[in-house]
Amino acid sequence: MTEIATGLWGLALLFVLIALRFPIGLAMIGVSFGGLYLLGGWRVAWGSMGILPFNFAASWLLSSVPMFLLLGFICYHARLTEGLFRAARVWLQGLPGGLAIASVMGSAGFAAVSGSSIACSATMGRIAVPEMTKAGYHPELATGTVAVAGTIGALIPPSVIMLIYAVIAQVPVTSLFLTGILAGLLTAVGYIVVILIRIRINPALAPRDGNPYTLRDRLLMTRDTWPIVIIMLGVFAGLFGGIFTATEAGAVGAFLATLVALLKRTLTLKVLIAAITDTVLTTSTMIIIGVGATVLTRFLAFSGAGDFLGELVMGATSDPVVIMLGLVVLYVFLGLFLEPVGAMLLTLPLVLPIVKDAGFDLIWFGIILTKLLEIGMVTPPVGMNVFVIKGVVGNLVTTSQIFRGIGWFLLMDFVILAILIVFPDLVLFPLGLTGD
Repeated sequence: MTEIATGLWGLALLFVLIALRFPIGLAMIGVSFGGLYLLGGWRVAWGSMGILPFNFAASWLLSSVPMFLLLGFICYHARLTEGLFRAARVWLQGLPGGLAIASVMGSAGFAAVSGSSIACSATMGRIAVPEMTKAGYHPELATGTVAVAGTIGALIPPSVIMLIYAVIAQVPVTSLFLTGILAGLLTAVGYIVVILIRIRINPALAPRDGNPYTLRDRLLMTRDTWPIVIIMLGVFAGLFGGIFTATEAGAVGAFLATLVALLKRTLTLKVLIAAITDTVLTTSTMIIIGVGATVLTRFLAFSGAGDFLGELVMGATSDPVVIMLGLVVLYVFLGLFLEPVGAMLLTLPLVLPIVKDAGFDLIWFGIILTKLLEIGMVTPPVGMNVFVIKGVVGNLVTTSQIFRGIGWFLLMDFVILAILIVFPDLVLFPLGLTGD
């Protein structure tokens, strides 16, 4: 068997293991170790396992991941974000579907301190869905809105997916964060348009809020947003102002979140333990998957399978449009059954060389990739955000109802994705770049 054939058979085995629901990180490590052994013997296989995991885990930029995760989990468990939804509710009272729009705005605000779609969905699901159902909103609209609004968490910085992409693709994380802001805000606006259109068609989906809020009420509710405002200003001003690095920004954010929670008296020992536990578990899972992707990259390079597949794709077509359509189909398909970080790290060793050869800007592609991965968070049958909402609301709605509520928003996601692909300058202009 040739070296390229060994690499291709290894990839085939990897996808079989993933289809059998084997943990993706362990599958990549196992297949890559076995392939390296077949190609170079025990010395090459063990040598790679001794060097590559350390090189990946020791990345300075990667150390920001647990800090940003801790920041988000402290905000979540200490309930620092509840004021966002209440403030948005009173100011948007006059709009059709004001509570649903407030959920989108609250998710966008929480995204600026969490970096996690799941955390966004869980937080807004716990706060907003009961309020919407109490107000007479249709359950499909209430739960579908919150499920998709959570996907904004990966687009508006700090984004854990963007951080990991920056490590793998070797691009500046600050530039990636800057370009993600517009994509996240565009997504939020798109969801608000969907809500307005749906209620215009069927006003019974969302009865008007009849509470007589005064200007004083609105100002008092706005005052409750100070915890998130302080954390956002501290993180973004320092990060984009060049005062500290991405890793330091995560640490500063986690410290500010802890300090604010102490001031609000919502940081108990139980809350702190829960936040640290969730951070450790999530970080460990990501590192295992990341190590697997790093070893897989070495296996594909050693066997030549990566170059072979790249040349095969570029030989079949050099048209950037066709290549981009192929990548969209690939990630939409993977999103049906893989979680975002796993799908990203599984494919980047193969996809990045193709992206570079096609002449795509890596920062622009990072935003497109993040958007594609977040679409996978709400598509059946996996749709992790959907099951998060289901876990939060219990028997209030069925899983199929939540998926039905997502349908209109999913169409808007693809419209936004098309806009970002066709008009790359929308992504790159904050950096003073163009897509030409």
